[in-house]
Amino acid sequence: MAIIALGYLGVRSDKLDAWSDFAGKLLGMQKIDRGGKALAFRMDDKAQRLLVSDEPGETLAFLGFEVAHRADLETYAARLDAAGTAVHWGTGALADRRLVGDLIWFEDPMGNRVELFHAPMIAADPFVPGRPIDGFMTGPLGMGHAVLHVKDIEVMMPFYRDILDFRVSDFGRVPYGLYFFHLNDRHHSFAMVGSGREGFHHFMVEFCNLDDLGQGYDLAQQQEGRVAYTLGRHTNDYMTSYYANSPSGFFVENGWGGRLIDQASWEPHETTVGPSFWGHDRLYLEEGDPARIALREMRLEAAQNGRRSPPVADCPWLYGELAKHGRG
Repeated sequence: MAIIALGYLGVRSDKLDAWSDFAGKLLGMQKIDRGGKALAFRMDDKAQRLLVSDEPGETLAFLGFEVAHRADLETYAARLDAAGTAVHWGTGALADRRLVGDLIWFEDPMGNRVELFHAPMIAADPFVPGRPIDGFMTGPLGMGHAVLHVKDIEVMMPFYRDILDFRVSDFGRVPYGLYFFHLNDRHHSFAMVGSGREGFHHFMVEFCNLDDLGQGYDLAQQQEGRVAYTLGRHTNDYMTSYYANSPSGFFVENGWGGRLIDQASWEPHETTVGPSFWGHDRLYLEEGDPARIALREMRLEAAQNGRRSPPVADCPWLYGELAKHGRG
């Protein structure tokens, strides 16, 4: 029994034209004509990864996590029911809209809708990106990661860890609580920020080619207010990324070079050096905001102490092997 990846997510928004430009022309996703008041986007051979529906709310509508076997849906449904969480089996019409074989849905302790699904539909046509890119790091790693604001980590963390079997990668306490969870070899597919708020913080897409990330950063800088965090590198998953303000107010992390872990030997641990080795200046915060200042001081301390990610081996054979898997 296992939840194996973040498979898809949904957003409520009445800004469909803005999302069409943002997801297609900036992120590089492929827009799919679904008709009606909804937009769907592809990132790879899966028929659908992102769904934007024309509804009020401007926020996360649902998170879709893939399970390894159809029987896993029944097992998790029973476990959630025993824990007092109401579970709903998806109708055939809902499964058709999600383009999956079967699913269940429920709400987490903060009211976020979570869907567990099996057998995502594979598209008949090749993926055609919305701008010239080499593609995204998906496959068994899923579509990327998603991060939620939470009011109480001590309530949310056990729900995802103990009931849904999300495995802790690492956590931090300064300048606020952060928990990161893995479902596969990606360092984290899900995380929560102890901001004392509710809602969606961001989702992440990872490009196969560093130049695709850089060119997207150039494009984002041409749009007033589009860049939320400057280009930087994270301390835990080594992701080089920038964050864009989405049309719905939450962020989208555009990344490259994320860390893959050995799940069998990985040990959860606390991180104390802050979220970034360098960069990731929070432009959405005022210059004198205490959080922005604290994070900047942590980056400068990391620089002073020479903290950095492990070097990439200068090895032609390794470069060739990485290239085969879209990492070169």
